Amino acid sequence: MEFRSSLISTILLFFSLFSPHAKGDASGSVFFIDGSDHQFLRHRSSIVEVQHPSMSLQEVGAAVSVLLGFAPPSTISDASSSKLNQVLSPNPFNRPRAVFLLEVNGINGFEKVIHDNAMFSNSLWSTNFPGSDKVDIQLPDENDVSVVSLDDLSEDFTDKEISEFTSMIGGSYAPDAVESLNGVLTIPLANGASVNLHMSKKSERKFIVGLLSLIRNVKRAIQMHEDLSQGTISPAELLTGCFNSIKVLQEQYEAERIAQHEVELLLATLTKIFSSLQEAYKGQIVGVIYCHAATPQELGTKFDVTFAPRHAARWLAESEAANVTKIAEVVLVRTTLAWVTGIILLISTLLGIYYLLYMPITRDTLLYSNVKLD
Repeated sequence: MEFRSSLISTILLFFSLFSPHAKGDASGSVFFIDGSDHQFLRHRSSIVEVQHPSMSLQEVGAAVSVLLGFAPPSTISDASSSKLNQVLSPNPFNRPRAVFLLEVNGINGFEKVIHDNAMFSNSLWSTNFPGSDKVDIQLPDENDVSVVSLDDLSEDFTDKEISEFTSMIGGSYAPDAVESLNGVLTIPLANGASVNLHMSKKSERKFIVGLLSLIRNVKRAIQMHEDLSQGTISPAELLTGCFNSIKVLQEQYEAERIAQHEVELLLATLTKIFSSLQEAYKGQIVGVIYCHAATPQELGTKFDVTFAPRHAARWLAESEAANVTKIAEVVLVRTTLAWVTGIILLISTLLGIYYLLYMPITRDTLLYSNVKLD
């Protein structure tokens, strides 16, 4: 009996490990953040009664393509099209053509800390994800889209930049009198308390450096946007990045969940970042923030940006080149025939004039010349 129970448990464990459901399920959530006017996304409360509707990563990637002003992949199903219709504005001519896409590894969402955050609580669509495979965001042409990576991680910050960052989120920074970049950040929390983050601690330092790098990369993206807006044709813009600093903190502390105050700090930073993007883009941008508790093997971006092959354009260019060659051949033949004909006519005319002037005066030639003979 004990052997049978052990055998059954082993079989059930085997099927649970290798079944598609076990491989494909991944807990996470996505936040679609609209501007204050709610012009690009539907109101969540007006379209759904379920608190956490299901949405796949493929549907999120398709939504990003549509928000950029392009058609979704042709492989999308009718059910997925209906889901996109529930999330996006029904007006196909009203697209922001700019998306801030950020993946946050280490947490499943901000549901516990967004109650007092107007931007996230009023402009989000939170979902659970079946499936954890990577997804391609298919875009038509590199010339039509400007893709800016926000993953550049640098540590060449100064105490002044750290102080400006803490001031931006309402905190303060006390630098170390002996060593630079070794001070203490004091961050106020939503409940009135405050938390101290020490730059001297390796894990907390990495977390702060991750936030500072994200802010610096966003500022660089805004500068690129200003440069692109000066041109005659403005391409769509996709700002994409992956924030892994929370996952690094979890691994450092060997804990299953991260402290709530660091999630609140990340939420406050993202709120400031998106507010600056809204100001720079004049409201023509939508934020898509995907949160999931990834395993160490799953760290990295879930969304890959791919561009459609330009077969049609190449074939058109080849046919145009072939047409140009054929036209050149026709022109060459016609020109040659015209010159040859002209030369023959010229020679014939000259010979005729020559024989007319120097022909012998005889009875026959006079008759041919219509001379009246007595």
